[in-house]
Amino acid sequence: MYDYDLLVVGSANADLVIEVERRPAAGETVLGGDLATHPGGKGANQAVAAARLGARTALLARVGDDAHGRLLLDAQRAAGADTAGVLVGGAPTGVALITVDPSGDNSIVVSPGANGRLTPADVRDAAGLLGASRVVSAQLEIPLETVVEVVRGMAPGSRFVLNPSPPLPLPAEVLAACDPLIVNEHEAKVILGEAGADGEPADWARLLLAKGPRSVVVTLGADGALVADGHGVTAVPSVQVTAVDTTGAGDAFTAALAVRLGAGAALPEAAAYAARVGAAAVTRRGAQESYPTAAEVEAL
Repeated sequence: MYDYDLLVVGSANADLVIEVERRPAAGETVLGGDLATHPGGKGANQAVAAARLGARTALLARVGDDAHGRLLLDAQRAAGADTAGVLVGGAPTGVALITVDPSGDNSIVVSPGANGRLTPADVRDAAGLLGASRVVSAQLEIPLETVVEVVRGMAPGSRFVLNPSPPLPLPAEVLAACDPLIVNEHEAKVILGEAGADGEPADWARLLLAKGPRSVVVTLGADGALVADGHGVTAVPSVQVTAVDTTGAGDAFTAALAVRLGAGAALPEAAAYAARVGAAAVTRRGAQESYPTAAEVEAL
């Protein structure tokens, strides 16, 4: 019996967001709207998204002993996520600088701060959380060696979900644990290198699967997603909505997929549900503030 449907091991950032008419080119200054501060970070986002969907969720992360850290902890608790694994101190809370254009597309620069101090030792100290979690999700806004330790410390029978963002070369040990590896178009191309430069998304999915993951999901924005496993490549259609802000939508997708997999859904079914959650998220501004409840997803 697992105490948690999902444990998220990852980053927690304060998102500093400015709306702009267009994103600046190199050397260019543009004027934007008012600065807004929101709780964010790929790990914290996934935990909030899962908790909003009704999953028993815990977060293993590190924040600073500062106002941004308190903002993040309050947001987790308000969503219903367990913060027992959130460590405080060691560095200022991470910060993401985000510009959002009128189409809802964004550009993001992250200062890792305390996220870079989440260590393999912290993961070993959280062995109780890992052992109590049906699914464990991670990203790469924390040190790669910490993610490796997560893979090594998981309970037998639990499932590992990885979104390698920002993308890095992944050790075979991590790739072999991924079920699935979730990438967008940019992440797929970076991980594949020259092998994926000229291919189509279905080719990327097959090539990524050949690298060792048990399954792969390639997200394609408005074009939906592709699911690849031992049964082949399956297309998952998108849900047509008017995008207002895409910030954090990929995190909502990953969290929803992980939650559905933990409930026993097949990967294509879980990805279809995740696409609906991601679509709901882009219709609202912000990251965590935009995440839907399970009832809102059913109504979409």
